[in-house]
Amino acid sequence: MRDYEVLSKTLQHPRRSLGNRYRSQAEKFLKIEDDSGNNLSWAEQSAKQSVLYDFTNEENWKILIKIKVLMRDSEGARAVLADLFSVLGRDPELMMQLANQDIIGSCEGLLSAAFSTDPLDPDIWWEKIGGDPEEMGAFSERLKGLDVSDQRANVLFSRRLERVRRGGLEDIFLELTRVLLSQRPINHEAWEGLGMVYERRGQYDDAWLCYDQAESVFPGSTARERFKQRMESMVAGSGGDPWIVPSISDRAAFLDRLGSISKPKQEKAVEIIDEIQELGAFSKIDRLRGEGKVTEAFFLARRMAAEGIEGATEKVAELLQEME
Repeated sequence: MRDYEVLSKTLQHPRRSLGNRYRSQAEKFLKIEDDSGNNLSWAEQSAKQSVLYDFTNEENWKILIKIKVLMRDSEGARAVLADLFSVLGRDPELMMQLANQDIIGSCEGLLSAAFSTDPLDPDIWWEKIGGDPEEMGAFSERLKGLDVSDQRANVLFSRRLERVRRGGLEDIFLELTRVLLSQRPINHEAWEGLGMVYERRGQYDDAWLCYDQAESVFPGSTARERFKQRMESMVAGSGGDPWIVPSISDRAAFLDRLGSISKPKQEKAVEIIDEIQELGAFSKIDRLRGEGKVTEAFFLARRMAAEGIEGATEKVAELLQEME
């Protein structure tokens, strides 16, 4: 799966039409008899493209695994399943348990079992969950323990949470969307969705802070500006006091809350010494980056930028590029 992992990170959302087109090409190549094996190789390339452009369609994964079976490519099939586990937020290292084993006879069954438990289609997933309190409780606890830093996993679970919101479970939506954003804060649509719920509840400061985050990670977002216009119209119509943008301290506290969610659970119980004053403004950011804790570093840099610390905006830009 290495040959499309890099490109997949540049895709913000699945492109169903392209996924369907490449899957159709793969199916056509499979129907052509060719003793040289070239058609099977071309079918594999098309199937990989179908998963690249639309990882949310189970049929794209199925045809890729089918081709791996026909090619007797056990290692390749293991890589496909490991990649799917990343999309589902599971630990790809689980596949290491099958290392050096021939899984050709079982890989299609493993794929079907994964989809039966965790459908990629958010509507099918919601029908399975059905808003049942016990099921939702189990889902909430499970999501809190998953790694959804993979862009595809973040998009997948964002869509599931959108179904949760539509189902009227706003408190669960708010809690779990914050979890998603703490692991991948460049998901601008999740920020906007969170802001919309806060705005509907009349929590205007929190709404603005979410829209502000959306614009910071995606300059093309107009959510913050449109929110300001709605607030101005509302105040003008009511004749009340004008709404005031949250203070710098409010922004810093908001970013601190999100940053704390992204820390490993074992660190939350430990007091972390603030190194900013002792070792320089960006030493803690650099240390976090060096430890692979890019998300925590991002929230710290955003806080420093909000407080007007010179050079923090450039650090934010660097970290955004690194997360992308």
